[in-house]
Amino acid sequence: MTHAPQIRIPATYMRGGTSKGVFFRLEDLPEAARAPGKTRDALLMRVIGSPDPYGKQTDGMGGATSSTSKCVIISKASVPDHDVDYLYGQVSIDTAFVDWSGNCGNLSSAVGPFAIANGFIDPARIPRDGMVTVRIWQANIGKTIIAHVPVANGEVQETGDFELDGVTFPAAEIELEFLDPSDDGEGGGAMFPTGNLVDDLQVPGVGTFKATMINAGIPAIFLNAADLGFTGTELQPAINDNPKTLAMFEAIRAHGAVRMGLIASVDQAATRQHTPKVAFVAPAQDYVASSGKRIAAEDIDLHARALSMGKLHHAMMGTAAVAIGTAASIPGTLVNLAAGGGEREAVRFGHPSGTLRVGAQAKLVDGQWTVTKAIMSRSARVLMEGAVRVPGDSF
Repeated sequence: MTHAPQIRIPATYMRGGTSKGVFFRLEDLPEAARAPGKTRDALLMRVIGSPDPYGKQTDGMGGATSSTSKCVIISKASVPDHDVDYLYGQVSIDTAFVDWSGNCGNLSSAVGPFAIANGFIDPARIPRDGMVTVRIWQANIGKTIIAHVPVANGEVQETGDFELDGVTFPAAEIELEFLDPSDDGEGGGAMFPTGNLVDDLQVPGVGTFKATMINAGIPAIFLNAADLGFTGTELQPAINDNPKTLAMFEAIRAHGAVRMGLIASVDQAATRQHTPKVAFVAPAQDYVASSGKRIAAEDIDLHARALSMGKLHHAMMGTAAVAIGTAASIPGTLVNLAAGGGEREAVRFGHPSGTLRVGAQAKLVDGQWTVTKAIMSRSARVLMEGAVRVPGDSF
């Protein structure tokens, strides 16, 4: 019996924000996987180690969490005035599925450094010491991200003293600007697809909840923690160890997706696991983060907890942070009310691993809310580079 040998594919394993993923240059992928489709999906699943009925991804690069089951493909920019195209795939852990419906805000911070290190940026633009501005076309959602990447001695600066809750060690700060982050291509072409800042979301068999449904950074559904029986200070075990609670959130997500116009029926939610996100918010209060760090109510504006791929996230997804910042800047949303109401251009919120500050500039134009920019800081670094190996007959 003959067996196909493994093949080598150049790749870089990177941390971006509180996520990790395998980064590829499009040109380095096997030719059959350079275009969207089943072949590409099969390859990326094999790289990550999915589908894995054991839920561990032992036979791949994935880390068995939504934050570490990710792939990124970088290529030359397909649109004017941009440096690179950035395509993101969220790989399901236990099912044969790659979700291309949204962006990863955390891994967005690693795209600029990868582009600089892999020859996508004109060397003439790279100073010996200073900052390089990388214009990124987020190909999943058709949006622009601007990354401000520090450079030292002509190379990407990765070490530094910037601390990010949810990441153990400090690193160099990378500022990200998400331009026009409203997901105007979905849900009827509006930031608030239902036309309301707050809706009554009916979920058969579960209940009716006040909800802010917004397309900004990523489609998101915000709920009041108290309406769900929570305080808003919950850590992962309180949610993820309770199958009944997880089923409730998935039902809310599915019915919310229908209300937002993202899917036609709740049955389709299984094929769109990455979006929308479900989050719950609460007014600021003292709490203890997962690291044991004590955080005082006066140090934050509100609490926010979000689920990703069916589980409570250990920190906060970058795209969900954009949605939080945007919603907080618009008076009357549940996020804004949890933060105390009124007009604001930035908030600091508490999440399971600590705190995060995000800014957003929103305005009302002809009766419609628009957001011009959301800003936050992250960090990124290369963990390993070289090549991944996969069986040659696996895709």
